[in-house]
Amino acid sequence: MSRKILTLGEPMGLFIAQEEALLENVRHYSTSVAGAEFNVAVGLTRLGHTVGYLTKLGNDPFGRQIVNVMRDNGIDTSMVMFSGDRQTGFMLKSKTSCGDPDIYYYRKGSAASTISVKDVESLDLTAWDALHTSGILPATSESAHEASRYLMKKAKEAGIPVFFDPNLRPQLWKDREIMIHAINQMAALADYVMPGENEGEVLCGSRDPKAIADFYLNLGVKCVIVKTGASGAAAYTADCGFSVPSFQHGAIVDTVGAGDGFAVGVESALLEGLNLMDAVRRGNAIGTIQIMNVSDNEGLPTREELETFIKTAPAAI
Repeated sequence: MSRKILTLGEPMGLFIAQEEALLENVRHYSTSVAGAEFNVAVGLTRLGHTVGYLTKLGNDPFGRQIVNVMRDNGIDTSMVMFSGDRQTGFMLKSKTSCGDPDIYYYRKGSAASTISVKDVESLDLTAWDALHTSGILPATSESAHEASRYLMKKAKEAGIPVFFDPNLRPQLWKDREIMIHAINQMAALADYVMPGENEGEVLCGSRDPKAIADFYLNLGVKCVIVKTGASGAAAYTADCGFSVPSFQHGAIVDTVGAGDGFAVGVESALLEGLNLMDAVRRGNAIGTIQIMNVSDNEGLPTREELETFIKTAPAAI
C-alpha cells in the first residue's frame, strides 16, 4: 500500500572522513548527502512510498548534487526552491569506532534557512497522506520556524497525520530555553511525537519514557514513541503503553541516522495500516540496520531487505 508523505527540512552536502582523526587532521573525505528529513525521505521511497521534499537550496554544486541524488532515489523534487544569493549548507562528519562521530556544520545563513510562510502558504496538502518534519529546520531562522509551524497547523486542520521528531540541535538555537519552548510548541501540533530518552530529559525534565509520554499526551498529542537506545522503544497513547525490544546487531559503524531510520519504520508501518506495536518493531529494525552502515542513508533497506532482517535477526537480550 503506497502512501504519499511530504517532508520539510534542510538537506546538506556531506563530507565523511575516511580515517579516524580530529576533523582538522583528516586528509581524505567521501561525499554524500545528509539531513534528517532527507534520510527519512530516502527510507520511505525504498519501501515503495511516494515522498515529496519541500526545501530551498543554493544554485551551486551542492544544491545540484542534492537534487540529482533526490531524483536518483525517486524523491519528488517539484517543491524544491532555489535561492539566487544563498548557498546550500554542508557538514563534516568524523569517522569513529567508539561513540558518536563529531559533526561540524556550515549552514548559517543557508538557502534553506530563508524558507518563510510565503513559501508554503499556497501549498495544497490534500494530495498528501502525511507530513514529516523535525526540530532542525526551525532552529535555522525565525522565518523557517514560522513556516514549519504554519505547515504543521495547516496539515492538522486538514486532518493529515503529522509526524514530528524533535531532533535537537542545541548549537543552532540562540539558547536552551528558547529551544525547549519552541520544540514543545511544535510537538503539540503533531499527532505522533518521537523523542529519544536523552531529548526527553532536556524537553520534559525526565528520561523516564512514561513521564515523557505523559508530558506530550497532556499537550494533546495522539501518540508518543520514546526511543530508548539499545533496549528499543516504548509507545504510549491515552489508552495503552508498552515497550518493544530492539534487535541484536553486528559491529556499530555509525550511529548517525538511526533515529531517522526508526521514523521511517514507524511511519511507513502506520500508514500501511499496521498496528502500533508492529510499527515500533519495524522502527527498531531499521534503526538497527542504520547503525551497521557508515552513511546516513545508503544502508536504508528495501522492503525485501527489511523483511529478511526482521525474520532472521534475533531480538536484543
